[in-house]
Amino acid sequence: MSMQANQVPPVSILRPGKYTHLRRYLGPVIVLLAALVAIAPQLLHGPSCGHDFNFHLVSWFDALNSWRHGLLYPHWAASANYGAGEPRFVFYPPLTWMLGASLGLLLPWSLVPVALTFLLLAATGLATRALARQALADAPATLAGCASIFSGYALFTAYERSAFAELAGGFWIPLLLLFMLRDRNPEASAVKRALDGSAAPLALVVAGVWLSNVPLGVMAFYLLAAGSLALALLQRAWWPLLRAAVGAGVGLALAAIYLLPAAWQQHWVDIRQATEDPGLMIQNSWLFARHAEPLLQLHDVELRRVSTIAVIMVAVSLASLLVIWWRGILPPKSRSHARRWWSLLAAIPFVVLFLQFPLSQPVWNLLPRFRFLQFPWRLLVVLDAPMAILFAAALWPRKPARRYSRAAVIAICAATFLAAAAFAGKSFFQPCDDEDNVPAMAAVYNTGAGFEGVGEYEPPGADNSLLPTGLPVACLIADPSVVLGKVTEDGVVTEDSVPAWSVEQGSCLATFAAATGPDAARPEHLRLIAAPFRAGFMVLRLRSYPAWAVRVNGQPVASLPHRDDGLMAVPVPAGPVDLSVDWTTTPDSLVGRWLSVLGVLLLTALCLLEQKRSHARLS
Repeated sequence: MSMQANQVPPVSILRPGKYTHLRRYLGPVIVLLAALVAIAPQLLHGPSCGHDFNFHLVSWFDALNSWRHGLLYPHWAASANYGAGEPRFVFYPPLTWMLGASLGLLLPWSLVPVALTFLLLAATGLATRALARQALADAPATLAGCASIFSGYALFTAYERSAFAELAGGFWIPLLLLFMLRDRNPEASAVKRALDGSAAPLALVVAGVWLSNVPLGVMAFYLLAAGSLALALLQRAWWPLLRAAVGAGVGLALAAIYLLPAAWQQHWVDIRQATEDPGLMIQNSWLFARHAEPLLQLHDVELRRVSTIAVIMVAVSLASLLVIWWRGILPPKSRSHARRWWSLLAAIPFVVLFLQFPLSQPVWNLLPRFRFLQFPWRLLVVLDAPMAILFAAALWPRKPARRYSRAAVIAICAATFLAAAAFAGKSFFQPCDDEDNVPAMAAVYNTGAGFEGVGEYEPPGADNSLLPTGLPVACLIADPSVVLGKVTEDGVVTEDSVPAWSVEQGSCLATFAAATGPDAARPEHLRLIAAPFRAGFMVLRLRSYPAWAVRVNGQPVASLPHRDDGLMAVPVPAGPVDLSVDWTTTPDSLVGRWLSVLGVLLLTALCLLEQKRSHARLS
């Protein structure tokens, strides 16, 4: 028999009920207002220039500049390494730098970081609320969404670290849990339960995670694998594994346009620095660890702060679990799936806490790519939504409670959230220096002087510290190993010394500019028309990378001599020279694009299949 037109299905198999028209919008509006409160210090004082702020801001500049030159998916960040560039967009996932560049089209640059922080925090709250709605009523679910925004780790990531890509995890992780755990049709067959309308959005979440942040992708992969396996064992059914396999497979195919080149081309750069630098090694970042080495003492200051946040988040989670048990909030045994849902959510704080201590090092060593997380405390992004949901479930009064009880809870939470925003503005907020505020960075970018590069993107055997500032587009030399810049006039070298080039040094026999007009230098293309007085090597202000195709007078140049600074040194004859350098589509990039096209087709087919099954279930 068909469902009557005026019948509303349950909102969740865990918590029957239905929305009113007003509540459908009231909860999300409250979450958006909470996100606005969370960024209030940035609205008052400007963006927080946290640890990764400059990296993201320059990436947005470069991405937007590439778009203006017709490159929809750029690979090369031209301003890095003082104008010599680096393949940043090959290895850094595209979602946040594309979102930042898109906001740069609409807003003044000084507002872009603030707007992006607001969007990511609001998305965190809305996603956590959606997950909480599987087990809680609208009001406590909205409270959970607000709590996830004001969790210490979300504000720490937004303010002190300015890690926009990692902040996106607050949005993706709750959605991953939502679509992994959802069971809309418990009485159906395993295939129908796996493909109940959750596999397609799960695939989008998997793709979104990997296209946002690689450490986040590693966390999500293991969370999906462990959670699905645990759910399958608890239910003695294989539908969770089938859904996870389908969602992960289609999601990885969708993200292949980025993932395949980033994985295949790792041997073209010194990517090992991302995990082998002392400050980025797992064993140096255990909870409250202390080190005698001067190099790690600054690292320890941040570690103590984030360790305190970890302890508070775990303590809130565990205390909430005790309150939930004491109040008898857990569903009865007759609703087995609901109890398993809560059990899996409750297990996350224990796992995250275990992985913060040296006792867990065998796990970090054995699981493939797990050490790529760099810091154990990054797993706090996985704890954010579960902690918020447990907190809301424990604190919200039971249904028979009087209105003043709910009002008191709302007042206490509102005061706590306001205090958290004020604390973040005072303790986590990083004031911008004169040289790294947004207007100053934009001014430097417009001059073409460029900025410092990232170590893990340098060519193997090269050293970013040897790259001089102020280089011309091309410099003619007789010996390809000639050092072009000097550190200081007196030769004193300090840790922060940066070499500089000037004409007076005489390191270049002649200098040349890029061609003008239609062949002017632009991202991923350089053309030089010159007439050197002698044969030699043309050192270009361009970092060497195998994806570059170099031609001299129409003839391809097969190999280039090595330079310690990683710059291109192209052999040229005396007389007229027409030199061009163009980015090429490598085979792995081409395969990645076709795999993503296949992923789109698979996702479309999966959506149609799940939609058909959904209609059949409701009829």
